[in-house]
Amino acid sequence: MADALNVHVFGADDAPPLLALHGVTGHGARFRRLAQWQLSAFRVIAPDLRGHGDSPRLPPWTLEQHTADVLAVMDTFGLQRVSVMAHSFGALIALRLPPDRVGALVLLDPAVSVKPREALESAEAAKRECSDPYAAQRQDWPTAEEDVIAEEVSDNWVTKYGVWSPKCSPAAVATAWSEMCRPVPLPRVRTLVVRALRARYVGPEFLAAARGVELVDLDCGHMVTVEEPDRVGGLVSGFVR
Repeated sequence: MADALNVHVFGADDAPPLLALHGVTGHGARFRRLAQWQLSAFRVIAPDLRGHGDSPRLPPWTLEQHTADVLAVMDTFGLQRVSVMAHSFGALIALRLPPDRVGALVLLDPAVSVKPREALESAEAAKRECSDPYAAQRQDWPTAEEDVIAEEVSDNWVTKYGVWSPKCSPAAVATAWSEMCRPVPLPRVRTLVVRALRARYVGPEFLAAARGVELVDLDCGHMVTVEEPDRVGGLVSGFVR
């Protein structure tokens, strides 16, 4: 199917499935290390969202389209109901999946409290080019090990005429920031929220409205899977099981 998402799969075919949704500017392969080292008991199914990685770039890039794309991935893999781990913008998609298709839901620093002015600034900076992708990635992930930086550059940066840029479509990224300003659905299944205390993506209003969710705070930045992989892996495994 020409419009199907590119999907990364990690783990044994007979292991319990876990659907993993990345954030804006990301890609499914960002879950590779977490899947191999901390979540090896699962079969992690991690699509590149539309406009990201090696998936189709054509619009629309709305949350409704992303949700339809993810449901198509679930159908392709025969996942009538599956537990979901979703980071940042991916969490907004996970929250829109039909509750009868979702088991446990783990939201990793979900982008549920983005302010319009912050979204505007990020959307206008969506087109990103540089001459040194390693330095650019190091600026984004200052605490990451060198091999993690090298893997991300290999997975997600491309060059043309000596100019480097991430694989994601700037238009899709800008649209995603706009979509983050829409009303956020409240969780309708058993949910764990992992909040990064050094980021501002999870505000008190969402937590107050989302009664009954479990909350764990981590003293790190927004990229919780990069900064605290052991802790995140343990939290996901314990909650999903």
